[in-house]
Amino acid sequence: MSLLAVGLSHRTAPVALLERMAATGDALVKLLHDVRSDAHVAEVMIVSTCNRVEVYTEVDRFHGGVTAVTQMLSVHSGIPQEQLTRHLYVHYEDRVVEHLFTVVCGLDSMAVGEGQILGQVRQSLRLAQEQGTAGSTLNELAQHALRVGKRAHTETAIDRAGASLVELGLTLAGKVIGPVQGRRALVVGAGSMSALSAVTLARAGVTDIVVANRTFERAARLAQSVGGRAVELKDVERELASADVVISCTGAGSVVIGTEMVASAVRDKPLFLLDLALPHDVDPGVRTLPGVTLVDLESMQEAGLGGERRDGGASEEVAAVRSIVATEVCEYLRAERAAKVTPTVIALRAKAAEVVETEIGRLVTRVPEIDGRLRGEISQTVRRVVDKLLHEPTVRVKRLAASPAGDHYAEALRELFDLNPKVPEAVTRAEVAEVETDATGREGDA
Repeated sequence: MSLLAVGLSHRTAPVALLERMAATGDALVKLLHDVRSDAHVAEVMIVSTCNRVEVYTEVDRFHGGVTAVTQMLSVHSGIPQEQLTRHLYVHYEDRVVEHLFTVVCGLDSMAVGEGQILGQVRQSLRLAQEQGTAGSTLNELAQHALRVGKRAHTETAIDRAGASLVELGLTLAGKVIGPVQGRRALVVGAGSMSALSAVTLARAGVTDIVVANRTFERAARLAQSVGGRAVELKDVERELASADVVISCTGAGSVVIGTEMVASAVRDKPLFLLDLALPHDVDPGVRTLPGVTLVDLESMQEAGLGGERRDGGASEEVAAVRSIVATEVCEYLRAERAAKVTPTVIALRAKAAEVVETEIGRLVTRVPEIDGRLRGEISQTVRRVVDKLLHEPTVRVKRLAASPAGDHYAEALRELFDLNPKVPEAVTRAEVAEVETDATGREGDA
């Protein structure tokens, strides 16, 4: 079985296509089970956000897995397969690990370093676990990825790099309304991107920040953190009348700020709206209103603007996180390769134990006068000899298995000793633990 990821993101697909691909609620659950039902697929986890839809799977065949996932994405989105495939990317085996680690750290986000993706991947894993579509392979991969993401945000200031998208929006706002210092801003939403927006506004000198959210308590907490005030989501229309800048990112999945709502806010000054949500929070029709400027992810994408493009990935924080990702990928792959040789080592020990028992039984048959104490001593001595002979090869094969071509050593061991690869399935956890102990070299000589 092998890891396979098929997806599309803001880097490969237009915003309109991403909106059609977005899967949530029951539709996401159905997509999970439909992909899992294919004969080539053993496990499935789907990461569906405003900027990406990625299907992570464990498959028995590369081409069969790609075909299965692509077909299901086409069926569920209603997008013809030939149109969809032009925007898809495919990662296999080691590249899946590297890609997911990169995504979780926010390096593949439109706003580089944004922390929201960490929670989104956690939710994706939880859903796959609840639905029974994620097994040990994807569980281990996703859990490790989440640890990598947490490490990146703890050990670096990558979160600050994510402010580039909001800062870019404020730069564009400045061209419309003039300097933002001392202006009034309305932030719609209270998630991680909204929090980033509020902090960026405060740093830019915006002195009056209003936060509106469906859950008032969350809006109040965010507003308090930047010295602003909170309002109910139903009060957005009223607040539009006095706002200079509006930043919206609710993830509501439908329009939150409509054209009529903006039109009804009688004003004699320009209004700048930055829509960071996908699907759109703000009705594109507001662009037809006099004095209103709307910048959204689609217009930024068309203009070739975005966090990574802005700094070229050359910032110290981005470089530091890339280093963390590279280190963690190597560690994960090393551990995975080492783990794959464990069944072979168990099979070797099982065969050796069988030989010992057979020979001891034969000895007792030939020399029946051997008493129980002497038989025990002989049996223990033979087992010690076998353990000592197997110890060094076991340690070495585990160490060599961690190398890129490590699977060849396990194959050689199976060939040399004529091992049955099915044997490990019947071995108990205690025996597995014993092999792991032996492989680390901590087992005693006795």
